[in-house]
Amino acid sequence: MLEFLLGPETAQLLAMDSWGGALWRGLWATLQIAVGGYGLGILIGIAGAFGKLYGGPVVRDLLEIYTTIVRAVPELVLILLLYYAGNSALNFVLGQFGVGPVEISGLVAGIYVIGIVQGAYTTEVIRGAINAIPAGQIEAARSFGMPVMMVLRRITLPAMLPYALPGLANLWLIATKDTALLSIVGFSELTLATKQAAGATKSYFTFYTVAAVIYLSVTIISMRGIRWLEKRSRRGLPAVGD
Repeated sequence: MLEFLLGPETAQLLAMDSWGGALWRGLWATLQIAVGGYGLGILIGIAGAFGKLYGGPVVRDLLEIYTTIVRAVPELVLILLLYYAGNSALNFVLGQFGVGPVEISGLVAGIYVIGIVQGAYTTEVIRGAINAIPAGQIEAARSFGMPVMMVLRRITLPAMLPYALPGLANLWLIATKDTALLSIVGFSELTLATKQAAGATKSYFTFYTVAAVIYLSVTIISMRGIRWLEKRSRRGLPAVGD
């Protein structure tokens, strides 16, 4: 079927036992980093949002510096700084305890880098979503004597989800594309695998077109899942425009 659609030469290049397998392994690495980094970013974002809203002056100022720097500096520069400076800082700290240099795997480093970048944007998305919750809902929960963590679990997080999902969905799509920037530090994700395949075979148009189709497919599938989540999160709420 592939030979019929693309021709025998192109089909051979994209076979699983040829460069096609390398592209799929690159895609798997891309998805692992995107999911891991996005999840870490959400954890940082939740903590950061609550710190900005309910923390003391020092906490709020530190978080403001963090989100401002990450959103102001180009992501490529941030990735280079976090990747190399993070490795150096970790080995410096370990060296103070007499532990030898540690080589961090590319997967862990990629998740850490994407997570730190995502966390700054997620902080602002979640902070805005919490501010959008009608104040009466939180006040009613407190008047019933709910402890802080129960209010967070039963009221704040579920109520802010419909407001946060559009922004969080956009950040997921950004995370899948930001993984391509890791190719500059030598991590073998989809973009680097595509570059290697194109360089080895000189079929630049073929491989970069295939990579673009793969990224587009991930986006389309993600958007379908996001729409489903948005519908579920808005159950019981008035429709937009009502």
